[in-house]
Amino acid sequence: MTDYLFYLFSGTGASAIIAGLAVGLVLTYQGSMTVSFFHGATATWAAFTFAELRRGDFPLPVPGLPPRISLGDEIPSIVAFPVALLVAGLLAWGLDAAIFRRLRHAPELTRLVAGVGVLVAALSVLDRRMADVRTLRTPSILPREPVTIIDDVTVPRDGIWLVLVVVLMAGALWWASRSTLTGLRIRAVAENDKAAQLMGLSPRRLGSLGVVAGSVATAVVVVLATPMIPMNPTTISLGYLVPALGAAVVARMRSIPVATLAALAIGSAQSCYTQLQFDWSWLPASGGREALPLLVVIVAVAAGGVRLPDRRSALVAPLPPVPPARPTLAATTIVVGTAVLGLTALGPLWRTAMLTSVIAVMFALSFVVLTGMGGQASLAQLAFAGVAGFSLSKFATDAGIAFPLAPLLAATVAGLLGMIVALPALRIRGTELAVITFVAGIAITELVFKNPDLVGDASTGGAPVPNPRLGPWDLGLVYGTSSSRPVFGLFALGVVTLAAFMVINLRRNSTGRRLLALRSSERAAAACGVDVARHKIVLYGISAFLAGLGGCLLAYRFGNLSEASFGPFASLTALTVAYIGGIATVSGAITAGALAASGVVFFAISQVSSSSGRWDVFVGGVLVVVVVVRAPDGLARRMARIGRERSRGLRARRPRVAPRIDAEVTRVPR
Repeated sequence: MTDYLFYLFSGTGASAIIAGLAVGLVLTYQGSMTVSFFHGATATWAAFTFAELRRGDFPLPVPGLPPRISLGDEIPSIVAFPVALLVAGLLAWGLDAAIFRRLRHAPELTRLVAGVGVLVAALSVLDRRMADVRTLRTPSILPREPVTIIDDVTVPRDGIWLVLVVVLMAGALWWASRSTLTGLRIRAVAENDKAAQLMGLSPRRLGSLGVVAGSVATAVVVVLATPMIPMNPTTISLGYLVPALGAAVVARMRSIPVATLAALAIGSAQSCYTQLQFDWSWLPASGGREALPLLVVIVAVAAGGVRLPDRRSALVAPLPPVPPARPTLAATTIVVGTAVLGLTALGPLWRTAMLTSVIAVMFALSFVVLTGMGGQASLAQLAFAGVAGFSLSKFATDAGIAFPLAPLLAATVAGLLGMIVALPALRIRGTELAVITFVAGIAITELVFKNPDLVGDASTGGAPVPNPRLGPWDLGLVYGTSSSRPVFGLFALGVVTLAAFMVINLRRNSTGRRLLALRSSERAAAACGVDVARHKIVLYGISAFLAGLGGCLLAYRFGNLSEASFGPFASLTALTVAYIGGIATVSGAITAGALAASGVVFFAISQVSSSSGRWDVFVGGVLVVVVVVRAPDGLARRMARIGRERSRGLRARRPRVAPRIDAEVTRVPR
């Protein structure tokens, strides 16, 4: 018991950070109806601002400008603290005014993708701006002297003070939301903004107030915790965000007290997990601590989920349309011919970029099936790809299964895992479903990809994958020379082309029509006799199978796999790229492949500007936000629409010869 108390009180700082993030997520959701994945990034920037001010600098969050402005002398904490909170509030207000206020009545998926795009761009900026302050330690604001709980249990008291601050802040916010006029108005707007607007309230102003309050509340906790944690953007923005998302889902994005208690419970369980491993040897040695939020979310979903949405879901704006797939011989020849020419005639660097784009098309196709056709959300597609890649290594090296059976079996394993992850989709949807898939992807990464017993030790090269061989022909690369052999690029192009035609055929057949019916209205589809549960499971299985094929192509390309290629940030980036191209069409998937990081478009830009490669991820995050706001159908549909409009304009400007009208036939009989 003494050991458990030690770990429990030692982890109070982390528990308080999780609780602060959860409270901020609930407040932000009530203000903007968006799960702010970027929430941790704004709090991280506030902590970064506080640390820089304490050493006499002021950071600038704009790429292209100097990283910071020197202020000369160190700024005391009594001044730096409110300035950091002001920066967090201004960032939240600016993001809400520029992006999320415009998307208040957009589909949940659209708002979710916008939040992911902001997170991707923010992490890119933070990673570069905080490069020299990762080890910076700021003086503690809270008392830090050790305190003895009981005999032999002595811990720093700043974590206990931070928990007290979070509880008092959560209680004050809960009281304000229930007892003050402004709080009641924000709750009214969150419940029904149309009715609130008829009563004379301003949903935009009140929503922005909720967003700013959530950002400042989280920034208070993170800034106070700065001396306890390393200044690492990924740790704060993703590491603490995942359990906070789990706590917010338990609270249904509504209740501040429930979110606070759930977050403190998750943080306490994670803190005590080390001692639990000593007592219960059957617990997983790696990843179990990170998988606890997934377990909590699954229990909460099983207890409170619903099988079908109510009629209010019909009032939500529709997703981007899914047009009929009509591939022509000319368009197919141009696209495939261009890829073949690039993979065979260009230099090694261009072939590498082309190969990256080809494989990225496969991942975009998995999003086209799942999100475009089925209207479902998933932030774990790269986790499915990693499962297939590591399974391929086991099948090919340990079991001796030859090509092409080994990659098909590996992709099937990914498809089965996708069906298992789809089970929560039978009771939840939208935002909560996206959160649970994101947490599931992180749990898979921690439990499987970082377990050397399952995937091999990354320090010794990771999981080896032999070249694909078809009889006497070697279809793989010569490792060490990248894409020196075009044959693998042509092989990957053939697989992706076949998968694209499979997706086109799925759009045309009866299964695709049923999936589109589910996407439109689950209640109406169920009334027409569509088995909602079965088709959702099939939908996730097909999408995970396609992602698994992409993971197998990545495995063959690199020859050795590690968890770095399939982390949660990679899944977020893949979703943003797929949405930029167009998440509802195969042409959008092809466009997304061209726009992938290190793909042909960014490589072409890098040949013109030597500094462009440093900001590829940032540009991608900003671009997805612009596409979500200005062209929600994706760039492919947008460019096609512009082409049709110009074509009509040209035809309209052509001089027309007036036809001769015979006077005898001008009169039409009645």
